[in-house]
Amino acid sequence: MNPVLQRIQQFSAAEEFLDFFGVEYEPSVVHVNRLHILKRFNQYLNRTPITDDMDEATAMATCKGLLSQAHDDFVKSNAAQEKVFKVFQDQDSKSISLDSMKASLSTRGQRA
Repeated sequence: MNPVLQRIQQFSAAEEFLDFFGVEYEPSVVHVNRLHILKRFNQYLNRTPITDDMDEATAMATCKGLLSQAHDDFVKSNAAQEKVFKVFQDQDSKSISLDSMKASLSTRGQRA
């Protein structure tokens, strides 16, 4: 495993990643979307792997760019639109209207 990736394995907070790579960020965006940003960063890393033989400067620059891109995705958008997690991906096919909820509740009330 590349030494840069080994170092970041111990991080737990989004801010640790952002600070380590020197990515400027908006605290309010990170506060609301920290898990989404890290998940997106991981998705970007999977598409652009950091190889074992990649030198540290290249690995750092690549990770910084990918993390910055992940952060910026949520500056311009939100978690529901970006659909990083399965719960948001499933939401499109299962939208429920207020009218259908009202009808369901009134039907349940009649059965009781």
